[in-house]
Amino acid sequence: MNHSHIPDIPKAFPQLEAKCKEIGFTMPSDIYIGTLLKSLIASKPHSNILELGTGIGLSLAWMIDGLDEQSKLISIDNDPELIGIAKDFFGNDPRVQLVCTDGSNWIKSYHGPPFDLIFADAWPGKYSELNETLKLLKVGGFYVIDDINEQPNWPDGHAEKAEKLVEYLKSREDFTMTKMDWSTGVVICTRRI
Repeated sequence: MNHSHIPDIPKAFPQLEAKCKEIGFTMPSDIYIGTLLKSLIASKPHSNILELGTGIGLSLAWMIDGLDEQSKLISIDNDPELIGIAKDFFGNDPRVQLVCTDGSNWIKSYHGPPFDLIFADAWPGKYSELNETLKLLKVGGFYVIDDINEQPNWPDGHAEKAEKLVEYLKSREDFTMTKMDWSTGVVICTRRI
């Protein structure tokens, strides 16, 4: 299988990659996680989606491409510059709500409908407020995290945190888990009950 050919790249993706270089954004999402998110979201029509960690919007571009017209997506980031860039690209899409706030506080104060998919690409929802985040998923909903394989920019001790996170998710009886040694290391958990 040829992994180098990626079909249906979102229209905004090349411009977002150029913007990463322009502003020196060094934590872009891997293109392969984008393709996976698009496929998972497309499997959930009329869905409610949450992204924790908008970044510059690379994953968001793929996620939006997976949405149908009746779906909604909330994306959270605490960096006003990055949210501003994402709004420039996606702010006119009525299905998308971009929120600049502290992710931990947002998770703890959210009282809306549960989510069909949560992509946790930031500390909140992944390494903090994990149980609160998992409670926000519908039965059958996906919890997706990437960057589980050791990355060159990780600080000392982070590999152990990632390993403990995976072990904890594996121990949860209310979720099934798939670990993939692919892209940057991906875990997908599906809520069972």
